[in-house]
Amino acid sequence: MTASWRTGESLENRPSVSDRSSTPEARRRADRARRLRRGLPGLGLVAPAAIVYGVFVLSPLVATIQYSFYDWNGITPGTWTGLDNYARLFTDKELFGSIVNAFQLILYFSVVPVTFGLIAAALIRKFGASRLAMVSRTVLFLPQVIPLVAAGIMWTWLMARDGAVNQFLRLIGLGGVTRSWLGDFNTALPAVGVIGAWVSLGLCMLLLLAGMTKIDPALFEAARLDGAGAIREFTAVTLPAVRQELGVAITITVISALRSFDIIYISTQGGPGNSTLVPGLEIYYLAFFQRAIGQASALAVALTIVVLAVVLPLNRLARGKEDS
Repeated sequence: MTASWRTGESLENRPSVSDRSSTPEARRRADRARRLRRGLPGLGLVAPAAIVYGVFVLSPLVATIQYSFYDWNGITPGTWTGLDNYARLFTDKELFGSIVNAFQLILYFSVVPVTFGLIAAALIRKFGASRLAMVSRTVLFLPQVIPLVAAGIMWTWLMARDGAVNQFLRLIGLGGVTRSWLGDFNTALPAVGVIGAWVSLGLCMLLLLAGMTKIDPALFEAARLDGAGAIREFTAVTLPAVRQELGVAITITVISALRSFDIIYISTQGGPGNSTLVPGLEIYYLAFFQRAIGQASALAVALTIVVLAVVLPLNRLARGKEDS
């Protein structure tokens, strides 16, 4: 009572414990505590995967960024070089040329298989559940089952000077254009691109065919009633409906082109000269043959940035106005 008389307030005017706990701040704290208790089981399930991801993905990524600022051979103490390794990516003809080659491969690894996959999916959809459609899907998807190393070896034999490709050209009277396709400076990169397109075609076809199967048949009937032909039906109904799947196919194949390694290492090893050298192969040579760990790390970081710079806008375009 003395304290109440000194402060000029009565016991009746003091807020009760229940009133104090019902203030906005207290309610927010209680809500946060409830959400935390509800999320603890989920955090427990995610924690093992998050730890593995942090140890085997984030930690090496941070180490790679750190190494990229040093001149280091992997054994002796490194020397700080700042941004010199990154500057050399634009001044060294071999390093910059590998990035240019990777962008050229986008035409073969992405544009060609996505285009032909879209056409193949549209044709297979016409056959429906027939045996011809099933055989076509199997044959086109078969390259996805074959390991890339085996595919590279097989196509190396096919494109050799006495391989099946040149034998077929001689058979049809085009013997004058035969050559060692993977050993010619002018045809080595397109020949590698043909291998990549052959490997990616089945995946693109299957992704786009899955998108086409969800289209309401009533849309095609309405288009035909309006007098739309096959091409108009394809551009007005099919293409807008498979925009999401088209974006996924383009994203996957573009990443495959920029980080290509297996096929090129098996078929050409970057030759002849550096005509098929790509960043993934150059990183391998720098790190394990030239012992230039810092330069290899800088190229790896630059390649990661390039991939993100290309893929993120593609994903945004694929989502379109629906998610904007």
